[in-house]
Amino acid sequence: MTVNKPRLIAVDGVEAETVLAEATRLARSAKDGGISHWDASGVFQDLIVAEDAGAPSPRTLLLLYAADLAFRLRWEIRPALAEGRTVVAAPYVDTAYAFGRAAGLPAGWLTNLFRFAPRPAERVIARPSGKEDDGKVDGFIGYVCKQITGKKKGHASREIVERTTTQLRTAALRANTRLSR
Repeated sequence: MTVNKPRLIAVDGVEAETVLAEATRLARSAKDGGISHWDASGVFQDLIVAEDAGAPSPRTLLLLYAADLAFRLRWEIRPALAEGRTVVAAPYVDTAYAFGRAAGLPAGWLTNLFRFAPRPAERVIARPSGKEDDGKVDGFIGYVCKQITGKKKGHASREIVERTTTQLRTAALRANTRLSR
């Protein structure tokens, strides 16, 4: 019996559509690949119901992201890797880290927060589509824009997206990360 070599591939970015497209492409290219999506735990869906609690801070949103990632690792990613499968995490750590830096949180705090996450075999930053429609920003970054500014579109949301994109580009230059096609 041949056991495949397990691989964790991280796909990060600001546009859910481009992140998912790249993750799907990578999962299909690995005959045994699957995708782990953010909010697998449902914690962000639960937060939507608690709107009366007020807007969460960037730090709170990142703590929830870390909790969701821990859930994904426990119930999706590690079991698939143990079976010798390829897992594409979409998004993984770089998106959350870039958002945290864009929000002004200290790099050391963010590094410590995500220290539990295993290093992926491959890291990919999904390029933004280049379309001016900031309605394309969905997923985690669209969610945090809505939580922080009250809406996914508008100047304040666009500023969060632009700062996060800049942080992702900077991370890609520093690490062994490639940009998607």
